[in-house]
Amino acid sequence: MEVNFLLDEIHEVAKAFIAATVNHKVFAMHGEMGAGKTTFVHALCEALGVKDAISSPTFSIVNQYKADDEKVIYHIDLYRLKDEEEAIQAGIEDCLYSGNTCFVEWPDRAAGIFPDDTLHVKISIGENNSRKIEW
Repeated sequence: MEVNFLLDEIHEVAKAFIAATVNHKVFAMHGEMGAGKTTFVHALCEALGVKDAISSPTFSIVNQYKADDEKVIYHIDLYRLKDEEEAIQAGIEDCLYSGNTCFVEWPDRAAGIFPDDTLHVKISIGENNSRKIEW
């Protein structure tokens, strides 16, 4: 599926994305620097009812949030990791196989540790500063 949108439509797109992907738990968010991965994950967390401060996990690697229904959501950023071994040592596998929702930025840094049913999502910049999401 493919969705094109402007940034002021991101919250509606996030809600529609969640409804369309309800059977998935692990989301590998692909896109170049500045494409909007973190911004989209932020909107997804808000749509899932996260009330905590939502921030980029670039330095912490993993941020953990609670949704309205008390379910755990992991926001993971693998950008600073070198390889799968570092991801394993950081406990990323535990998150990915926990049964909780995981949004992972820069998944290519540790591609071999993802569950088979991971949903790969590509985010890119379109015309007039719009965004395109494909899954």
